[in-house]
Amino acid sequence: MGTENGTLLTEFILTGLIYRPEWQIPLFLMFLVIYLITIVGNLGLIALIWNDPQLHIPMYLFLGSLAFVDAWMSSTVASKMLVSFFAKSKMIPLSECMTQFFSFGFSGTTECFLLATMAFDRYVAICKPLFYPVIMTNRLCIQLVLSSFVGGFLHALIHIGFLFRLTFCNSNIIHHFYCDILPLFKISCTDPSINVLMVFILSGSIQVFTIVTVLVSYALVIFTILKKKSLQGIRKAFSTCGAHLLSVSLYYGSLLFMYIRPGSAGDQDMTYSLFYTVIIPLLNPIIYSLRNKKVTDSLAKINTENILD
Repeated sequence: MGTENGTLLTEFILTGLIYRPEWQIPLFLMFLVIYLITIVGNLGLIALIWNDPQLHIPMYLFLGSLAFVDAWMSSTVASKMLVSFFAKSKMIPLSECMTQFFSFGFSGTTECFLLATMAFDRYVAICKPLFYPVIMTNRLCIQLVLSSFVGGFLHALIHIGFLFRLTFCNSNIIHHFYCDILPLFKISCTDPSINVLMVFILSGSIQVFTIVTVLVSYALVIFTILKKKSLQGIRKAFSTCGAHLLSVSLYYGSLLFMYIRPGSAGDQDMTYSLFYTVIIPLLNPIIYSLRNKKVTDSLAKINTENILD
């Protein structure tokens, strides 16, 4: 790979997280534990839903899909980050870099759509319980899940297509721990204005649409439960919706800071990225399953059967 002016670069250096040398092993062990818990938690949740017929309903179809996407995102980002802690070479080919970004963009966008779908499902279940079986049919649920994955695929594909119009000739150093689109813009020799505009329009539209769907759905859910004037119901609603909204706020908040705000904040980008690529996939199984009575009952049933065996 040459470094002379005009030479197109096809390999890059991922700088990774910035830390002191003495923090290398503790950070590696911490992120390794987080990654293992994330994978076991999300794949375990999928297996639980798959094996328990009582969980074969729309809410858990969406939850299982979300768990799959979280495991996908964590494997896309965290696994590469873990390898970089002790790798002698931090070089990454352009093709692998593009593949990693596509995988990340696909999983991140799909998660946005799934969160909105799950919020809509809760709205129908609580606000229109009599019409729930009519509205949330198996066919509609499958269509919503497939649409989320197709939407994530197309969104990532569009950005990949626009990335191929860029050339890199001045610097091959990506100041990040994975191949994200904004750090690539910074080292591009080609004017990335069109790419930036596409990120703002597409990512902004998707985030605004999905976050509004989530907020409106949960607002209507809370309003409906408050009208019933049941103290136990109110506590349950605020406990469930509060936990869900916390997860959504952390996820969307970090995404909005990364892709919608003007300019760049340097090292702060890595902090925001860590939230939605590493921390959120770890928290989601806890927030969406361990606080769910049917899931905990199913786990208790499995434990009981194992003890009896």
